[in-house]
Amino acid sequence: MNKFYGTGVALVTPFNADGTVDYDGLRSLINHLIDGQVEYLVSLGTTGEASTLNKEEKKKIWAFTAEVNNGRLPLVAGIGGNDTAAVVNSIKTFEANGYDAILSASPYYNKPTQEGIYQHYKAISENSTLPVLLYNVPGRTASNVSPETTCRLAADFKNIIGTKEASGNFDQFNQIMRDKPADFLLISGDDPVAMPMIALGAAGVISVIGNALPKQLSDMIRLALNGDYKAAQPKHFSLIEFTRMMFAEGNPAGVKAALKHLGVCDDHVRLPLVQVSESLRKAIITETDKITA
Repeated sequence: MNKFYGTGVALVTPFNADGTVDYDGLRSLINHLIDGQVEYLVSLGTTGEASTLNKEEKKKIWAFTAEVNNGRLPLVAGIGGNDTAAVVNSIKTFEANGYDAILSASPYYNKPTQEGIYQHYKAISENSTLPVLLYNVPGRTASNVSPETTCRLAADFKNIIGTKEASGNFDQFNQIMRDKPADFLLISGDDPVAMPMIALGAAGVISVIGNALPKQLSDMIRLALNGDYKAAQPKHFSLIEFTRMMFAEGNPAGVKAALKHLGVCDDHVRLPLVQVSESLRKAIITETDKITA
């Protein structure tokens, strides 16, 4: 599980102008992140626009990502959904070669009870040959995985090794850290609160902004994990405005605009998402240049 300490990055999926997957852009992105010294990669999470990709596209992206990575960093595959049977089938048929874990978001739209969430993850755990990371993101799913449910899952299923927490609720983080098994990982799912979460005992972050600024972010995260908050704080503060811009008109449109400016990949997104406005693009370019100067 030391594989998942530090900075993980939820990869964007680069697209061509015609909407097809840009595999040259994806290769460039993976190498950009490895050169930026992040600790691990997450393929086809929310930031990867997975909800707009069909099964064959996902299968090809996962295989391509593993091929390009070539064992250089640990890899996590995002496999989730709101139909438990379909998620279990996807996990059973997933070609896991080159992957180290699965990240699975809590079911969206259905608004299950805590028992429903528990049973959903129980089914995933019992059918996964890879370790599982929970993903709690109430702003997208319309339901919260409570600390009690998180810790119950952690205690009952040894292959559920951690949770990506994007609730923004520090009371919830406190409860998880207090009650979880010692080896269960609390991972920040929100860039702006990664450093204070680490102060509580979190293992790091699964990041959006790390797509564009892997070195700047991962340096800050490592300092925080080493307990050097005096050195981490200015680096944290230097990323605040950039992070705000990344989400001002939706994710991943913001970070794709930064990636285009950096020459890593283009900024096309799939509907219903759209590219950022020109005014925001100009602001992103200015802030990116400021940080990378």
